[in-house]
Amino acid sequence: MKVIIDNKIPYIEGIIEKLGGDTPNEVIYIPGTKFTPEIVRDADALIIRTRTLCNRELLEGSKVKFIATATIGFDHIDTDYCKEARITWTNAPGCNSASVAQYIHSTLLLLEKEKGFTLKGKCIGVVGIGNVGSKVCDVAQSLGMRVLMNDLPRADKEGAGMFTDMETITRECDVITFHTPLNKEGKYKTYHWADAGFFNSLKKSPVIINTSRGEVTETSALLSALEKKQISEAVIDVWENEPEISLELLNKVFLGTPHIAGYSADGKANATRMSLESFCRFFNINPDFDIQPIQPESSVIKASTEADAYLQMYDPRRDSNALKANPEMFEQLRGDYPLRREKEAYTIQIA
Repeated sequence: MKVIIDNKIPYIEGIIEKLGGDTPNEVIYIPGTKFTPEIVRDADALIIRTRTLCNRELLEGSKVKFIATATIGFDHIDTDYCKEARITWTNAPGCNSASVAQYIHSTLLLLEKEKGFTLKGKCIGVVGIGNVGSKVCDVAQSLGMRVLMNDLPRADKEGAGMFTDMETITRECDVITFHTPLNKEGKYKTYHWADAGFFNSLKKSPVIINTSRGEVTETSALLSALEKKQISEAVIDVWENEPEISLELLNKVFLGTPHIAGYSADGKANATRMSLESFCRFFNINPDFDIQPIQPESSVIKASTEADAYLQMYDPRRDSNALKANPEMFEQLRGDYPLRREKEAYTIQIA
């Protein structure tokens, strides 16, 4: 069997080659942007990330039967064409939800530490209550914040009881954080959700956080909102036109990071594990493998406060400073990211 794999997917090399019997699989590792029709033509399976656009142009005429994306999102896969071509695809829902929640947690702590933004009693609007959004709600509640949840698809399906409309979000929230998929059309369209109309409707000059998809926020409208002080701060991990991001926006945001909110070692291990499990199910292979994330240099964190302990685990300023200093290295900073660990890897000692 021949498999083409994005060479930035960790923990997979040396495992997939041995799956499926005595004859090793033929595995080729290439950058996600280098997948071409010629390269994939005789492949049986692809394992990718968001940088590989799997559409008719790439796949037509190939032998590809299976695609796994080691990501939550799958808007880089033309699912309609895959259905037409009878290509099975899978994603990794929830794989890095705890990692994104860790990013939001540290971001909120930094807002309090650096901007004097007292968290307790503040109102946060979480837009998109899936695997990630649900964990972000838990983080915000643990910090003493009042949480409003918005999720139109879930509200339509489950009833409006636990959910809040966007009008209330824009009126009451001190922080608004986006955790939606990218839908370019239809009733649940999220493309340019945060546009000029959205920013004009804000009542409290909130902090805006986007770790979902870059196109959920309209760059020009976000810049204008910052200049007009319709919002007090912006924290942006996902950008329109990655990796050719807006340098003007990068220089204006409180934190600007290279699409790494979900890049903990734990999240990456989960994504690779889920991709391999799906691969094994599709090809009827015994999933005989074990994946464990890297261990931290020290598993004990000593700090004077719990907030300082969490920022020792992960401080987004490091990633933001690196990107602001070298924005042309967006892809390298993302691709060669030094995977961090989540809370479960540590013992916290408060002195």
